[in-house]
Amino acid sequence: MRAARYDLPEPDAFTRPYWDAAAEGHLLLRRCRACDRVHHYPREFCPHCWSEEADWVRASGRATLYTWSVVHRNDLPPFGTRVPYVAAVVDLAEGPRMMTEVVECEEGALAIGMELRVTFRREEGAEAVAVFRP
Repeated sequence: MRAARYDLPEPDAFTRPYWDAAAEGHLLLRRCRACDRVHHYPREFCPHCWSEEADWVRASGRATLYTWSVVHRNDLPPFGTRVPYVAAVVDLAEGPRMMTEVVECEEGALAIGMELRVTFRREEGAEAVAVFRP
């Protein structure tokens, strides 16, 4: 029997455009037509004004590091094979904050405000997941 995975997203009909764009190497956000604010994570209403009038928009892929933590131990599959890894919160250029992971960066090089670009973790049989690198 295969071990449970705690890192795999479960797309649904609403989030399918987000995951399809990720598979093509693009990060999508939601922009509200009522208040013109962008939000992330994807949801069917605007968290700022509660309007249900929002569209998918392509993000620039640029972000700055807001905060991070280096994880040295995680017993949930498959995280144990990835340690140490950098769990992070980034400020997207479009405004929203996003929880993610920083990859391809030495721990000593991490700095609040450092510029990052989106890239995608791809695994066989799984959705592409947005992560960031310098």
